Amino acid sequence: MTIQVGDSLPSATLNEGNPGGKIDPAEAFGTGKVLIFAVPGAFTPGCSNTHLPGYLNDFDAIKDKGVDQVACISVNDAFVMNAWGEAHGAEGKVRMLADPVAEFTKAVGLDVDAAALGGTRSKRYAMVVEDGKVTQLEVEPDGFGLTCSLSESIIAKL
Repeated sequence: MTIQVGDSLPSATLNEGNPGGKIDPAEAFGTGKVLIFAVPGAFTPGCSNTHLPGYLNDFDAIKDKGVDQVACISVNDAFVMNAWGEAHGAEGKVRMLADPVAEFTKAVGLDVDAAALGGTRSKRYAMVVEDGKVTQLEVEPDGFGLTCSLSESIIAKL
């Protein structure tokens, strides 16, 4: 079942920086206002050319709307997510979180079989979480498009 507005974030294990950098999103995002966006794959064209750069470019506007943290989640390993963040200058703006076995992605019901990308991946989405509860959720209708989950779409709703 897909997570809905009003639901609490589930516990899961995500990695930040390296496989030893374990975080539980239910704990890490349990207080404050957090904007989480997920992508089907690091270094893929739509994700690298549009989705992540949009959040980086709009970071100040997002913070001005009262968001405390911005995080990007992808079903990739921690080394790939770290390298992708470094390639785009994400440090200090967007937390690059790896979901290597899709534990969180499956727990929120936003997994998709993407054989062209190697198997199970995340649908493209953006969610706003306030004090651990989802207050907004925008999932791309086809799971991969670049419309409702883009930074400018989310900023308009903050």
